Amino acid sequence: MGISDLYESNAHRKNLSHFANIVKLALVDEVITKEEQELIDRLAKRLDIEKDEYKKIMKDPDIYPINPPICYDERIERLYNLTRIIFIDGEIIGDEVDLLQRLAIGLGFPAEKVEKICEKAIHLIINNYSLDDFMDAIKKLK
Repeated sequence: MGISDLYESNAHRKNLSHFANIVKLALVDEVITKEEQELIDRLAKRLDIEKDEYKKIMKDPDIYPINPPICYDERIERLYNLTRIIFIDGEIIGDEVDLLQRLAIGLGFPAEKVEKICEKAIHLIINNYSLDDFMDAIKKLK
């Protein structure tokens, strides 16, 4: 196995972990809405999640631990995706915010700033910020 194979394997594990976290957030209220399902399906394609992996994660998303990216921009992009999934049904419940904060800590955001970061992330998603604008705004909180 070459170095590029190792990199691809590690990148895929990170994608599986990220996808599982998205599914966990969608399942917090125990129902996946049509809008959540559409986003989950789009992200599965974007993250190169295969059908058997997809089914396994949908059945039990807890099998994959949080696998944080090293790059800060990738962490912010993952936070963006996670925040989008909690708001896609038009409402945000307390359990979703709690899980988002725990996942943000797992992604490597500082625990002492995670509440402020997640509040800002939610505000940005509610106001339809693009990924680029979201990234710029979150970076300013550093």
